[in-house]
Amino acid sequence: MTKDPNFNPEITVFSCIYCAYMAADTAGSLRQEYPANIKIIRLPCTGKTDTRYILEAFEKGADGVYIAACSLGNCHHERGNERCKARVERTKEILKDIGIEPERLDMFFLSGAMGATFAHIAFQMTERIRELGPNPLKFPREEVHQIEPLPSK
Repeated sequence: MTKDPNFNPEITVFSCIYCAYMAADTAGSLRQEYPANIKIIRLPCTGKTDTRYILEAFEKGADGVYIAACSLGNCHHERGNERCKARVERTKEILKDIGIEPERLDMFFLSGAMGATFAHIAFQMTERIRELGPNPLKFPREEVHQIEPLPSK
């Protein structure tokens, strides 16, 4: 697919409230800008990220999804990020099976001090998804048909 510079992808980020969200906050404190197309959903732990949530984000129109988790071995809930990593890998297989590029989904491990890295990842994912184009589950507006009301008797 050719790159469309006018396409601004919608990206959903599932983030733990500890390290990863703190990295987003640190990015703001350091005045590290990142794209406004990033929608952050805070979770108590990325171990709570269910495959269903990821697939639903795509169904609701996200062009890309990534999970921002604590560094491996440094999860505040012991192994939540490791459980999430396994779910992400399984979800990538599901995406491939239904014809959606698994590259639209990724997972990154951050500490709270990695604000610049958080911003870099946001730009990196935005460019990756821009290259892939819109989510194939989205309907172009001109293809959505108005339902005609039934004739009254």
